[in-house]
Amino acid sequence: MKALAIAQRTCFTVHIASLIFGLAGLLVVLPNTALIAQLPEFGQQAFQWSMIGGGAVYMISGAIAVSIYAYRNLGLWHWLSFMLPALIVSISAELLGTSTGFPFGQYHYLTGLGYKVAGLVPFTIPLSWFYLGFSAYLLAYMGLVGLDRLRVPVAIALGSLLLMSWDFVLDPAMSQTTMPFWAWDQPGAFFGMPYQNFAGWFGTGAVFMAIAAFLWHQKPLETAGLPLGLPLAIYLSNFTFAMVISLDGKIYFPILLGVLLGVLPAWLLYQFAIGEDENAVATRHFERLAVPGQGDA
Repeated sequence: MKALAIAQRTCFTVHIASLIFGLAGLLVVLPNTALIAQLPEFGQQAFQWSMIGGGAVYMISGAIAVSIYAYRNLGLWHWLSFMLPALIVSISAELLGTSTGFPFGQYHYLTGLGYKVAGLVPFTIPLSWFYLGFSAYLLAYMGLVGLDRLRVPVAIALGSLLLMSWDFVLDPAMSQTTMPFWAWDQPGAFFGMPYQNFAGWFGTGAVFMAIAAFLWHQKPLETAGLPLGLPLAIYLSNFTFAMVISLDGKIYFPILLGVLLGVLPAWLLYQFAIGEDENAVATRHFERLAVPGQGDA
């Protein structure tokens, strides 16, 4: 298990480094052609590589880090029973969206995110749906531990909201940056996007989260002492990446929406979850003290 912990930490480090490197390329290097010309040969090759495959690296490394985390902390069943529905539902929605305009609106992907499935959707896109969707759902599920029977449906709704809120910032940033990664063929009122896009995001997330929740119910999840640092870090780092690009483009209102409906709830859910865990530990401690002979065990 130590090797898996090292692998998880390594993949997360690569994920963060790729985000930082991507920001530097998009915001500093790419807009300054003179700077590119002054780079040494190695620097120019590294820049060309980053523009071709950098986006794929950050999504692949994020998906691997979250996969290892899920396997280590939840087990094989709960990892695969979330990842597979997330991948299948999201690639289906993306292929449908790029072909018909439903459920997101009319759009198409450009270059920089890896090989395109059926010539339409980069293979890395479902990976980002998985690792962000998993992180969002787990934060919601763990933060709502006191809701009993309502816990799962509310976690699906909140997890989908966290996922959709990320897109408030991501979509304007990635479609209007110096080097856009996708383009809207159906211009909309929300910074170039149709409002339909957000309904599509919420609905797609809700579908695969509901499927995963049903599968998890078949084998109840043991959540005592579950660490949530990685899911929170994944969510916040990806949000920050999009937020910085939006700030550079002076796209402010989506950031406010994302913070209010995504970052703040995610942080509060994390605090609720660790608070409940601390209370559970304290309760077990006092219960042991209250039973003769167990306090010294």
